[in-house]
Amino acid sequence: MNWRALSVADATTQYPVQRTHGVILLLLLIFTLLLGMGNSLHSRMLWVGEQTWPNYYLLDPDATEPTCNMMVDVDAEVQKRIDEYQPDPDALFSSPPDEGSVRQSLERNLALCEQKYRMFAENQKHATAALAVFKTVEQGFASFLLDNIALTKFLFIAMFAMAAAISALNTDHIALRLPRNRAEWRLSQGVQLAVNGLMVFSLLSYVGRLSNAPGSEDNIILQYAWAAVFGVFIVINLVRFVNVPDRMKPGSLSASSGLVVPLYCAMGLIAMSYFFFVDGYSSGLAIYFGMMTNLSSMFINIGLYVLVGMVLKQTRIPELLLNIIKPYQLPAPMLASVMIFATAFPTAFTGASGIFILAVGGVVYDEMRRAGAGRQLSLATTAMSGSLGVVLNPCLLIVVVAALNKEVTTSEMYGWGFWVFMFSATLFSIVVCKTQGNWRPRPAPGAFRESMRQFRPLVPYAAVALAVILGIWVILGLGFNEYSAPMILPLVMLALVYLDAGNASRDDGQSRARAFWTRSTAAASDSAVHIGALLALIGFSICLGGILERSDIVHSLFPEDLTSPWIAMLVIVVMLTIIGMVMDPFGAVILVSATIAQPAIQLGIDPLHFWIVCLVAFELGYLSPPVALNHLLTRQVVGETEVLAAERTGTFWHRYERLLLPLVVMGPTLLLTAFVPMLFYAL
Repeated sequence: MNWRALSVADATTQYPVQRTHGVILLLLLIFTLLLGMGNSLHSRMLWVGEQTWPNYYLLDPDATEPTCNMMVDVDAEVQKRIDEYQPDPDALFSSPPDEGSVRQSLERNLALCEQKYRMFAENQKHATAALAVFKTVEQGFASFLLDNIALTKFLFIAMFAMAAAISALNTDHIALRLPRNRAEWRLSQGVQLAVNGLMVFSLLSYVGRLSNAPGSEDNIILQYAWAAVFGVFIVINLVRFVNVPDRMKPGSLSASSGLVVPLYCAMGLIAMSYFFFVDGYSSGLAIYFGMMTNLSSMFINIGLYVLVGMVLKQTRIPELLLNIIKPYQLPAPMLASVMIFATAFPTAFTGASGIFILAVGGVVYDEMRRAGAGRQLSLATTAMSGSLGVVLNPCLLIVVVAALNKEVTTSEMYGWGFWVFMFSATLFSIVVCKTQGNWRPRPAPGAFRESMRQFRPLVPYAAVALAVILGIWVILGLGFNEYSAPMILPLVMLALVYLDAGNASRDDGQSRARAFWTRSTAAASDSAVHIGALLALIGFSICLGGILERSDIVHSLFPEDLTSPWIAMLVIVVMLTIIGMVMDPFGAVILVSATIAQPAIQLGIDPLHFWIVCLVAFELGYLSPPVALNHLLTRQVVGETEVLAAERTGTFWHRYERLLLPLVVMGPTLLLTAFVPMLFYAL
């Protein structure tokens, strides 16, 4: 894969064969997005109804005239009932009716009758055709939302099925390296076939358990749906196992051939081995993978964020932003520092580190190389550009932490996360400038004026984004924050794509609408592959974490006689870093919430401090071997050839700077974040 081909934003797609699937996925995501906005839309409809028709909630355009009698003589009716009383000779206790109680009952009934007539009169006053139409639409929409509460789960399963199937067809599940011959190809496909087959076995085993439990019909349907999904994957793996692409040359397996096995398969095999042979719990894999269904809204948000990132790649926005700093002619070390600071906030807006790298990593790498940076520094900057922003507002990872742990809030975590980011980014700048040299900028005369001039092309984009955000707020009453960002940002980005598809950036003879549709479907096509790869990795990360939850590892690490929070923090730092090395951060957060968080907090570690340390440890983890997820995604963007070429010359530092630089920066950041705050509350 040529990195230059991916660094230019246009309507091309890395997976043109899957454009049709991308269209379907785009429509599915948009429908999911609108469904997610349904509650806000219904609340807005009720507000409009109340503003238009007073007491809208009580109005009924189909009301009929009450049949009760308002012309009642209470005194006469009371006397009548007393006179009609006859004692029952068979009753043990029989007494005449109490005059006061009868009178009170009649007066209440009369008051209720008067109220019904008043409401009917009010209905008649406002019972227009417009009210009838509006009420029908509003109540129909409310009924749709109530009847389809469980629809989100099936939408998520459909999204996962389509995206993961496309990833399997394109052989794009995340692995430590790609197959290089026919034997390695069959090894990769064979292991996927085995894992998917065992997953179906676990799901059917779980169905057998559920069939004996009352009230589990809906859950059984979900398990059958998942079994059908993995059954499709089995068929794909069988076809791909038999039909080896012509580009694969004959060859045999080597000692490193195991690296071609997708990471989700490795996690699945480890989890299956434990559940099947150690725990004797064949349903374990299905149960832990099913946790994704219970958190389907969160994982749909990940899909929406991936779409945001891929749509961003279809615009000129990254290029226009870089044009602002180009006049200063920054040397490579200084440009790397600027990239780290500048890309952190877009990283937060794309929800997770990997998404930003997939979207803009090619542009970052391209600009670093143009500035004269070596391949290693360019790769390190690209990988870290998608990492440091995970502690900034409105990153989805912090929203997930706050949703699963009531001891912390998003505002607290974003506040402290900002200072952690400033420290790590500053440390990165110092290390790069010290190790690279030649970091002082030498701008040409008039650089500042030219830089200010480059802001002008960005003004329309900012205006359109603001207009969409304000429009959603006016129409739906939905403000932009960390919770609504996954729903609002896709609409903002689609509007920016439509703006970007102007005369200056579309093909000759192509209309704006056609250019918009082409770019949107191209973005959805790329999104499909990345959503499938990421969600498969997350799902089996949760299964892998099930080992930690069901075993006694946590109790061994935090025994009852352990009272020192300092020792506990040391154990936590090591443990969280290892988890971050081998697991996706979203799956890791779910695991840590269920296992490590409460024992650590009970030992005296502040909850806010614990979760900030957790996020920084994950940052270090997915920049560290053996998995180093951000480096794998960087390789996927710039191409394996570029990564291999970067390790051929230079000193040890310069040959492996892409791995060493993140460790040198994030290692001290983690240690200081973990232990310095304890000086203020743990002594």
